[in-house]
Amino acid sequence: MSETDVNTPDVIVIGGGTGGYSTALRAASLGLRVVLAERDLIGGTCLHRGCIPSKAMLHAAELVDGIAEARERWGVKATVDSLDWPALVATRDTIVARNHQGVAGHLRTAGVRVVQGTARLTGPRTVHIEGAGEVTARRGIVLATGSRPRLLPGLSADGRRVVTSDDALFAAGLPASVLVLGGGAIGVEYASFHRSMGAEVTLVEAAGRLLPLEDEDVSRHLARGLKKRGIAVRTGSALTGTELLPDGIRATVRTPKGEELAIEAERLLVAVGRVPVTDGLDLAAAGLAADERGFVAPADWSRLETAVQGIHVVGDLLPPPSLGLAHASFAEGLLVAETLAGLPSRAVDYAAVPRVTYSSPQTASVGLTEAEARARGLDIKMNALPLAATAKGMVHGQGGMVKVIAAADGADGEATGAVLGVHLVGPHVSEMIAESQLIVGWDAEPADVARHIHAHPTLSEAVGETFLTLAGRGLHQH
Repeated sequence: MSETDVNTPDVIVIGGGTGGYSTALRAASLGLRVVLAERDLIGGTCLHRGCIPSKAMLHAAELVDGIAEARERWGVKATVDSLDWPALVATRDTIVARNHQGVAGHLRTAGVRVVQGTARLTGPRTVHIEGAGEVTARRGIVLATGSRPRLLPGLSADGRRVVTSDDALFAAGLPASVLVLGGGAIGVEYASFHRSMGAEVTLVEAAGRLLPLEDEDVSRHLARGLKKRGIAVRTGSALTGTELLPDGIRATVRTPKGEELAIEAERLLVAVGRVPVTDGLDLAAAGLAADERGFVAPADWSRLETAVQGIHVVGDLLPPPSLGLAHASFAEGLLVAETLAGLPSRAVDYAAVPRVTYSSPQTASVGLTEAEARARGLDIKMNALPLAATAKGMVHGQGGMVKVIAAADGADGEATGAVLGVHLVGPHVSEMIAESQLIVGWDAEPADVARHIHAHPTLSEAVGETFLTLAGRGLHQH
């Protein structure tokens, strides 16, 4: 890209996280000249403070759990002598660094001009980038500035006793006890990780159940699995006060019965959601404004274009139904890039985006929950099967289930309509959800899926048997 093109590219992308760099790479592959402004590190939260480092740590936790299972269940006399935290961190950071280098290399190879610096809007087609000056986009601007952890009013993080999910990754060591505030995916994952590493864990969620946006049966099985591991799960409970101690924190939690419960822990990990990052972006200069929650809503979801023509939004800046998930951001980035290149656009089908929680046990879902289907007035047929009903489920011994929701279009209420949702809980179900994503995304019917044979012995047999039963061909009708 010439010096002239740097100041007048086709597309300006503000933010180099998953939504931003996927937009940039796809736009460049379509022949557009792209400038990508990033004030921190290419890869954003997901790569440096979220998805990748946390899953590396959860893999280490899985190894620790495996040693305990080998000793207690399988007669393998193995023990964990100690945990070398610096070594764990070094491995995690090496994985992150390699991914960072890979993304940066892809951008260079694609011809994307990456400018390190803070960017702010100065008009509907212009952006001021620190170190590059005023840049004008010929076709459009893409806002991909991401999000940061949310804190509760009156509660500040000191990085030691009170931490966010960002802080927890970079703490100097592991606590002996932790109170996790928030029972969404992030809170559940961190509760699971710390328990695997030997900490006493209390998990507090204000809603009546964990993962309140998931199917109720998913929440129930997950809570059962976490409690079995020794995690104290307190749902329907609210934090009412905190007191900093020299080596920890004392929190007051109100239970569903109205009782005030005092909980002491070395660390309070706050995981109550994330908020969009728009500070310094100067939305007003381009005729835009964030809503009361901080989101920048599109006027056209099929193009993810705002009310200001040519300005698009991807990633965590988008309000629901966008999911705030990295893989959804990838899809949004591709959509926007293709729209800016003049290709036909098709809105992201958020109902067909898989949702995964990488705890132990894991959860994985796609499509409608039972409650959502009923709220829409749909006539549905359901089937659920415990993973322990399969030989491989017995081998793993962690419980769990498969639940399928389908439209009941038959005269006798048979499940002859499209599959509306699939919900999994158990070991390794994050690796099983892709099949269900295709089933829901392609509006397959149970009979369509029942024709396909699942390998034996595998956990996926439970998925196959669930669909066989819905199609009236199950070996274990129930």
